[in-house]
Amino acid sequence: MTEMNIGDIVTGIYKTGKYIGEVTDIRSQAYLVRVLAVLKHPTQGDLHHPKETDGVFFQERRALAYREQTNVPKQMVKPFDEEIPDYNESLMSALKKMRQDLQEKGTPWAEKSIENLEILEKDYFRN
Repeated sequence: MTEMNIGDIVTGIYKTGKYIGEVTDIRSQAYLVRVLAVLKHPTQGDLHHPKETDGVFFQERRALAYREQTNVPKQMVKPFDEEIPDYNESLMSALKKMRQDLQEKGTPWAEKSIENLEILEKDYFRN
């Protein structure tokens, strides 16, 4: 595992989302990462019962906001050396990819997830 330094640009997986960010602090088990872009939007629904809709709390899961900081476990952080995309463009692209993947599945879980994404998209891009 590569040791990161403060100021390094990295990818990090937080819960079910994947982000590009900057390391702002080093903790014993995690790096504090400031979000700069979204690579994968978080999965919708109940994380303890993935891909289920019956009898579970189907949770809306938002992407981390631009410049929001979060602790990412060290093993989930990797160096990133490409150009950092614009946050809003990266978020839009991650939503589009997730929607395409869900439409291909066509399950009740996928349909409910698409409904959540449509609500989130309106909230993200209100301007």
